[in-house]
Amino acid sequence: HRRRKRKKKTFRMLGRILCRPAPQSKSSIAHSTRSNPSSSARRSFHNSTPALAGDTGKAWKVISEDHVAEFPTNNFTNYKKETPEITRKAFSYFVIGTGGMSVAAVAKTGIVDILGTMNAAANVVALANLEVDLSTIPEGTTTTLKYRGKPLFIRHRTPEEIEAARAVAMAELKDPQKDEERVKRDQWLMVLGVCTHLGCVPLANAGDYNGWFCPCHGSHYDTSGRIRKGPAPLNLEIPPYMFTGDSSAVVGVDESSQ
Repeated sequence: HRRRKRKKKTFRMLGRILCRPAPQSKSSIAHSTRSNPSSSARRSFHNSTPALAGDTGKAWKVISEDHVAEFPTNNFTNYKKETPEITRKAFSYFVIGTGGMSVAAVAKTGIVDILGTMNAAANVVALANLEVDLSTIPEGTTTTLKYRGKPLFIRHRTPEEIEAARAVAMAELKDPQKDEERVKRDQWLMVLGVCTHLGCVPLANAGDYNGWFCPCHGSHYDTSGRIRKGPAPLNLEIPPYMFTGDSSAVVGVDESSQ
């Protein structure tokens, strides 16, 4: 008997749940209210319909069969998260500053890479310099080497040649220059073997001054490489060089660049 009562009670509850009407939307409730305003819930909604038509900024919600509630939808100030104005500005400045620094870093890297491609490679710079062993050049002789595609004259001068070069008066020279200004060590003279007239290669230990002689047009240079006679207008050019020891030197590098 008890089991039967429980079953009946359970079936009644299931029937109420299954037979419960589905929730109606606002439009359907309004339509049903206009067509059949007999029930209390529909009369309540029908009585509040003018407010719905006059206020477009409000939404309606049916809480129960006898009550219809409303809440505003045109102002969500109370529902927004409060964020200080200073915090938002600081974040904006941070983003803009970070982006600017990133762009500047990329631009700097690109410019450095472009300029780096214009510089000579390390192996090219190494080949541009010439290391010379001065101990292999006897006194009173001239050695010819190749330096950047041009002949290089290295002369180991004797005391007599040094004295003769320094005894010349400046008024006798077409391109006045003292011997002391053309050498770093008295006994060593380094000049490019290119005539300053038309680019010929002069002959060493020759000419009227026992320096260099250009047979093409008859230019004579003394033991300091200065033009003394002939059509050449300038003295022989002195390349940049520096001594690295008592008997060694590097041509192509000046002491002022170190």
